[in-house]
Amino acid sequence: MVKWSLLKTTKELRGFLCLTGYYRWFVANYGKVVAPLTALLWKGAFTWMDKAREAFEAMKAMISTLVLALADFTKLFTIECDTSGVSIGAVLMQEGRIVAYMSKALSERSQLLSTY
Repeated sequence: MVKWSLLKTTKELRGFLCLTGYYRWFVANYGKVVAPLTALLWKGAFTWMDKAREAFEAMKAMISTLVLALADFTKLFTIECDTSGVSIGAVLMQEGRIVAYMSKALSERSQLLSTY
């Protein structure tokens, strides 16, 4: 994957996103990073721009991303949460190491609800 050259067709892009999509639960901010690439899948939008090229290179570099720690249920957990007007996220940590995380964009309807 690291040696892949710039993709030439939407079929190649779908294959690349399918491959990297398997790791979306393990790569922080996966959706935010690949957003410029998924925008290329829209009909008539397959034109490489700087943002898409940067996203492609960032996803190729994901092999150096941090690995999640295994949970030890005999130790205490820490939860850090964050919310904005358009998304919500949480990180489950143990002794300063990330065990799991969640990040989700809010629909227009959900954006009207309380952040509680």
